[in-house]
Amino acid sequence: MGVEIKVEHLTKRFGRQTIWEDVSLTLPAGEISVMLGPSGTGKSVFLKTLIGLLKPEAGSILIAGQDITRIKERELYQIRKLFGVLFQDGALFGSQNLYDNIAFPLREHTKKSESQIKDIVLEKMEMTGLSGAERKLPGEISGGMRKRAGLARALVLDPEILLFDEPDSGLDPVRTAYLNQLIVDLNAEIKATFLIVTHDIATARSVPDNIGLLYRRHLAMFGPREMLLSSNEPVVRQFLNGQRQGPIGMAEEKDAGELAAEAAGGGSLGTLPPIPEQLPTSDGSPRTSQRAPGSWLREHGVVPPPGSFPGLDVEVPEPHTDGLTGWTGVQPPRPVPAGSRTPARGGAADKTSSPSRRPLRPRVSR
Repeated sequence: MGVEIKVEHLTKRFGRQTIWEDVSLTLPAGEISVMLGPSGTGKSVFLKTLIGLLKPEAGSILIAGQDITRIKERELYQIRKLFGVLFQDGALFGSQNLYDNIAFPLREHTKKSESQIKDIVLEKMEMTGLSGAERKLPGEISGGMRKRAGLARALVLDPEILLFDEPDSGLDPVRTAYLNQLIVDLNAEIKATFLIVTHDIATARSVPDNIGLLYRRHLAMFGPREMLLSSNEPVVRQFLNGQRQGPIGMAEEKDAGELAAEAAGGGSLGTLPPIPEQLPTSDGSPRTSQRAPGSWLREHGVVPPPGSFPGLDVEVPEPHTDGLTGWTGVQPPRPVPAGSRTPARGGAADKTSSPSRRPLRPRVSR
């Protein structure tokens, strides 16, 4: 079973450059979370900080009851055994075959016999669809197979937390779909806490239980999947629509002149796309952490975009007379008590129970 990770007021700088600051979120135990953000916003830095490879300037990271930013190296070494990491390029040893690559953590960190190691390695290779490829070198296989080999190696110590650093990088859409299915099936089987850093919008919309978005050196929003997929916050809508119109520019953020010119030219954010069904397991059985479709929307009285949950008989709030969908602001509506009416759009939020998010700061002229 996975463990919860609680991040509070985390700040990371390299010299005078702030990567992100005051980041607070909770990765629920056993759930799949995705971290999005424009290139250069420090998503990979966030992963390295979670595992203790980088030390933050401020804040705390609580894992298994310990703040890893304040413990000794020996204690941190033990905490790291809870983690498995899939790096962007697989990070395989080019001179070793897949069997030896996957066996490496067991030989390095355990006192298991070669017979025990063989059983574990072959089991993890079967889990990731690599049976029969034990003697192949990394240079002899496809990029998708290298990703799966890296994942098999991340699994051999039976981690309670799995970090994925852009697992879909360099993969075509078909291999990405296969990898996404593997991630969902693995979560159902081992029930570990998963955090995926990705740029792939299809992955972010269909795979996770929770979504976060880093932007302008802050965590713009983090919460249940349906919360972000129904948000009208401009940066969230722009990123999930993958369009030029909006606050994100080539250099991460647009200045006031660019935004004014865009508005004068009639540019507007696209409509919210329909919320898709969350990717099920291969056998169709629900994962322990999986929420029922539309549950967050019903709880908060939020109307989803038209066409959401295609093919599913999902009960969701009725459309408003103004025809608008989703919710507006940096706080979602407060939960709707049973039997009460849907709250007015744009109403005050219950800040004590809502997921992590913060207002976006205006750009500061330098």
